[in-house]
Amino acid sequence: MSLMRQIAWLVLGVVLAALVGAVGLSTLSLRQLMQTQLALKNADNAQSLALALSQQKGDAELIKLLVSAQFDTGSYEFVRWRGPQGETLFERTGAARPGQSPAWFRSLVPIEAAPGVAQLSSGWNAIGAVELKSHAGYAHDELWLASRRLLAWLLGVGIVAAVLAWAGLQRIRRPLDAAVAQAEGVLAGSYGQVTEPRVPELQRLTRAMNAMVQRVRDLFEAQAGQLLVLREQVHHDPLTGVSTRQHFLAELDAALQRDDGPASAGLVLVRLRDLPGLNARLGRGAVDDVLLTVVTALQAYPESVAGCRVGRLNGGDFALWLPVEGVAAETAHALADALRASLPAFGPGVQVVLGAIELPRERPSGVWLGEADAALARAEHLGEARGGFVVEIVADPGIGREQGEGQWRQQLRQAVSQEQGRLVEFPVRDRTGRLLHLECPLQLRLEADDLPASAWLPLALRARMTAAVDLFAVSLALKAIAADGQARCINIAPASLADTSFLPQLRELLSQWPQAARALLFDLAEAAATEHFERLLELGRQLRPLGVKLGLEHAGAGLAQVDRLYQAGLDYVKLDASVLLGVAGEAGRAAFVRGMVIMLRSLALKVYGEGVVDEMDAQALWDCELDGLTGPWVTDTSGA
Repeated sequence: MSLMRQIAWLVLGVVLAALVGAVGLSTLSLRQLMQTQLALKNADNAQSLALALSQQKGDAELIKLLVSAQFDTGSYEFVRWRGPQGETLFERTGAARPGQSPAWFRSLVPIEAAPGVAQLSSGWNAIGAVELKSHAGYAHDELWLASRRLLAWLLGVGIVAAVLAWAGLQRIRRPLDAAVAQAEGVLAGSYGQVTEPRVPELQRLTRAMNAMVQRVRDLFEAQAGQLLVLREQVHHDPLTGVSTRQHFLAELDAALQRDDGPASAGLVLVRLRDLPGLNARLGRGAVDDVLLTVVTALQAYPESVAGCRVGRLNGGDFALWLPVEGVAAETAHALADALRASLPAFGPGVQVVLGAIELPRERPSGVWLGEADAALARAEHLGEARGGFVVEIVADPGIGREQGEGQWRQQLRQAVSQEQGRLVEFPVRDRTGRLLHLECPLQLRLEADDLPASAWLPLALRARMTAAVDLFAVSLALKAIAADGQARCINIAPASLADTSFLPQLRELLSQWPQAARALLFDLAEAAATEHFERLLELGRQLRPLGVKLGLEHAGAGLAQVDRLYQAGLDYVKLDASVLLGVAGEAGRAAFVRGMVIMLRSLALKVYGEGVVDEMDAQALWDCELDGLTGPWVTDTSGA
């Protein structure tokens, strides 16, 4: 039984005890008063009757007549005339009147008044005594009515007291409930503050809870800050601040594996020519300034285009990943122009060459690097003849669509309206191999082929159809869950959250499948937390009562920059492959992953790993205490 219920029962018991005690004590007091009054009445009436009878000079008939008259004028139980020897000479008795008081009350509270006795005389001679006793029925009636009135009054007072006590308990309960909610919030990873109540004892409790929550929050923020520092040390070049070669290649592999990118993309390599010669002629400090100038030009693109990545591959080689179609050549020429204008200020001979490629994203990362290196090598060779600042462009001739964008948009609408699509299933498993849920990216049937999201998502974004596509994917997942009961995860595009009709339609769809909805998970990209936090909060508020689980995918070090991640109401986070690839061979990367897991676990979140391709990496991630893994290695192991 809860504390507040115990207090409520205690208050109720005290009120009832006081009520019963007050009624019982008052009833007994009134009973004693009435018994005394009846006894005095009996004695007075007996004295009055004896005085009248003594004046009859012993005339028996007159005495009997007066006794009968006295009996008839009052409500007596009996009136007796006894002789000198105590014998009954004349007696009148009467049955008890029904009265208004119930029998149980008369038996519970009996009124027994002593009869009145007075001596009779005729002159100096004693002629006996008169004895009478009044009926107690009237007294019982008055006592019953008085007790009822008292009970009604005390009940009214008790109800008022109970209402006031309830209001007082509610006033006490509010800060207690707030403290409980605050403690539960800490367990769930939320660090809210509670307004201090006016009750001194509860005020001290609330103040202590707020201080504890603030300390936990400070620890979380300090841990997030430490992760940012560790990230800079592990993932970034100490001189330029861009990604190291290993981390950039991991980011490239992860980007090529995703479904939420364009069908084709670009890669630009930049090489500072004759780095050893520059170090000898200009000095190391000046060359460092040259490298920083090159990086400054490259970093202008990630700041303006989402998803761009910059990395330092070795001493004088840099790479720029462009997840946008048809911009690689233009970007390479713009970079060459910018560097041609800024680098000569450092002295003669400071030159760069650039190689740019644009390929379909389904090509493996080895092909991308090989083509880019070949383009850069050709630019280097031409630079020796032309004097530097040479750009070499390679574009796959198969890039581009044979039909117009309008026709593709029409096919996209038709595929959604006619439900021409299917979910592809990839397992997410824990360390024991148990299936946790299925990741289910959507493939739409366009031009008689089932195309992945990398082919149709850019069109859906431009046509503002991501909401309709996501609702279609959710309906397919709900039907599949209803069929086999297996939990499934659907990707929700951040752009869908901006559609005002998306959430109402989604809630209506989920309400039609209440049981299946409890086994449904929604993945949103990390950008939903870093760029659309309020929309993410609203999505959680709308869907959590329906049992849907919400999480972030492709999550990396950007999570440490989310100031209010503990308020997002997430259930899990899937770490991006760019954070995890190569974790088995690099202690610093493993330390960073372990720190991310500890930080997210402090928010009561499950932590999964994406894109695992190597058994050694998988074992290292299990050692980092991840809750589950997905990727080619997990799929191949499941198939085996």
